[in-house]
Amino acid sequence: MGALPQEAEYVVVGGGTSGNVVAARLAEVGLDVLVLEAGPDFGPEGSAAWPADIVDATRLGRSHDWGYDSGDSYPWRVGFERARAIGGCSDFNGCTQTWGHRRDYDSWAEAGLTGWSTEDLLPLFEEGMRRMRVHTYRADDLTPWQRAWYEAAPAAGMPRLADLNDVDESAGFAPEAVNIVDGVRINTAFAYLDPVRPLPNIRIVGDALVDRVIVTNGRATGVVVRHQGETVTVRAGTIVLAGGTYNSPTVLLRSGIGPYAQLAVLDIPLVQHLPGVGENLHDQPFLLMSWSGSEEMGAAMERARAAGWCPDEQAMGKAASSFDTEAFDLHFLPYSPTHLIGRKRWSVGVSALQPRSRGFVRLRGTDPEAKPVIDHRFLADPEGVDVAVLAEGATMLREIAADPELAPLVGAEIHPGPETFDRDALVAHLYRNPDNYWHPVGTCKMGTGDDAMSVVDERARVHGIDGLRIADCSIMPRIPRATTAMPAVVMGEKVARLLLEEVAAWRATS
Repeated sequence: MGALPQEAEYVVVGGGTSGNVVAARLAEVGLDVLVLEAGPDFGPEGSAAWPADIVDATRLGRSHDWGYDSGDSYPWRVGFERARAIGGCSDFNGCTQTWGHRRDYDSWAEAGLTGWSTEDLLPLFEEGMRRMRVHTYRADDLTPWQRAWYEAAPAAGMPRLADLNDVDESAGFAPEAVNIVDGVRINTAFAYLDPVRPLPNIRIVGDALVDRVIVTNGRATGVVVRHQGETVTVRAGTIVLAGGTYNSPTVLLRSGIGPYAQLAVLDIPLVQHLPGVGENLHDQPFLLMSWSGSEEMGAAMERARAAGWCPDEQAMGKAASSFDTEAFDLHFLPYSPTHLIGRKRWSVGVSALQPRSRGFVRLRGTDPEAKPVIDHRFLADPEGVDVAVLAEGATMLREIAADPELAPLVGAEIHPGPETFDRDALVAHLYRNPDNYWHPVGTCKMGTGDDAMSVVDERARVHGIDGLRIADCSIMPRIPRATTAMPAVVMGEKVARLLLEEVAAWRATS
């Protein structure tokens, strides 16, 4: 454990949400697996090495961040927090596990991606929920802030639901399903890697930053790794990239796999011209709205904190704007930070779930430690649909906040505030203050052979390169109507099964 071997049958690049799933599934059947994680491996669940903010499920994790942000793309810097540690972004997230809607995955299958329909994926969602120890809050479990919005939601046409993950339901407000046990955020290192750590056929190496993939005669044969101050080559039979939406494309680009024009500028020799690498970046634009609160709400929350469990997030609403006639395209997320001592905040976030705007991830240079250029181009669609959907969501939240039962509890709106009550002023505010929902996808798009911008096929194989797969949210052609934590687990489950199918077929003919 921790020593860098010279070779492995399967090399998984990235011990994050999806990568750990792939690694565990391969190791379970006896295959030789090496996991290379750019950040530290803190060991199994319960180890004292785990940082408190990562295991504390009452709040979002922040330590061991890659430090990515929007740079000078917008009037102010937007943070794109990504965990550089074993567990990846399952270390950081708010523990909300949503699946989306049937139309999300059926649309992938209808575009020619065989095996990716809702019915194909539902067993993987169910298995992911089981492995991640997910449970659903009851209404009686909600904090006063969460319960107040849950109770008021029907006034805005969102019925109270038991949970959020019926893929045939549309609008509603429900307690969340969460990967939390005894206050601990259950990440994929705990859920998937821990059961296989004792096996002799899996090795997990932390602080191992993969620079690039080596391709010989059209086949991926190894990776170049920075580890303990040295640059080392590790030979591989099959390589699975699972660096996430920001890092998987940059590994490809440094490997000479991507748009030729971009590679030429950086003097990176061309291995495979794939113009879609780093393109199609999208995330769900977000607005965090805040209210002044009230003495009654403050006292109720203090009592809840004194009684014990009082997390920041517990309930969520989903609704349809006028632009979505299939299902829903908005999330509402009550948020009540409990760790901001002396700085109470009474907030609800709203997010537009089906953005039309597309951005990109690009290299600044060939140093693997250099931060890439990340530009989501939030709210940049020429038709202005994304900003219109977000504005409609904000208006719906204001309608709920004005409910006679809720209004005395939430108080006056303080952000974005009364000066944006006019729609044009609200739209201007949104354009000036872009923000993200921390769910980037799409930069190694999965598509059919006639899609020039696709990077992998329906079996997650990189076009033109044998022995190289991608297993993370970067392969999603379009984001589902979901928080992407559980879909990321499903990406790992799906790609692992594709690999195991091929192992079984090879063994059957050997």
